[in-house]
Amino acid sequence: MKNEIKILLIEDDKNLSTLLKEFLEVKGYSVTQAFNGEEGLSAYQESEYDLCILDVMMPKMDGFTLAKKIQDYNPQTPFLFLSAKAMLDDKLKGLKLGADDYVTKPFSMEELLLRIKVILKRSALIESEIEQTKFSIGSYTFDFEKRLLKHDGFEQKLTSKEAELLNLLCLHKNSILERSIALNKIWQNDNYFTARSMDVYITKLRSYFKNDSSIEIVNVHGTGFKLQTND
Repeated sequence: MKNEIKILLIEDDKNLSTLLKEFLEVKGYSVTQAFNGEEGLSAYQESEYDLCILDVMMPKMDGFTLAKKIQDYNPQTPFLFLSAKAMLDDKLKGLKLGADDYVTKPFSMEELLLRIKVILKRSALIESEIEQTKFSIGSYTFDFEKRLLKHDGFEQKLTSKEAELLNLLCLHKNSILERSIALNKIWQNDNYFTARSMDVYITKLRSYFKNDSSIEIVNVHGTGFKLQTND
């Protein structure tokens, strides 16, 4: 974990808020509390946070309204909802607002911690995608921005989808890229037809690496693909 991951906790139940704050701080997080929507918005605007945890039903400003304001301020900020409202319509409303998760009360502290870790890991991956655009793959080099794959003086210009897929494989190099993640990110859905389309692109990418036998794009049955190299 990096030195200080900052969480803004906006929960009007002060007893629950204190328990959450103490639990998360023991786990190494820095937690700022707010006890209503307006106070939460003010705290958010005064600092930068890696994650916001929002109660849905709060005085002065409810969690859904607050989420919209946070999204307007910075759409990259990850957030999750805590709520006693367990109806499907409420969950769908929260997720449609862009929430990374929707946790219903009562909940296990350990389960919440795992959900937080998943969100932060996903957020870190998005940051790395933004920052890293050039990769070494065995004896090849790949420039994502230019969509160029180079090997021993030869250049292969990739299509946009080939480049996006190879970029994701590089970011997960020697680990599994889940099929659903790639399909939703590149094709915006994971139905049968897009899955078959992705398989075609995988086959094309494999053909581009024929000059280095140490590079493999392995099909992990039922899960996804792995770009496997010795470097």
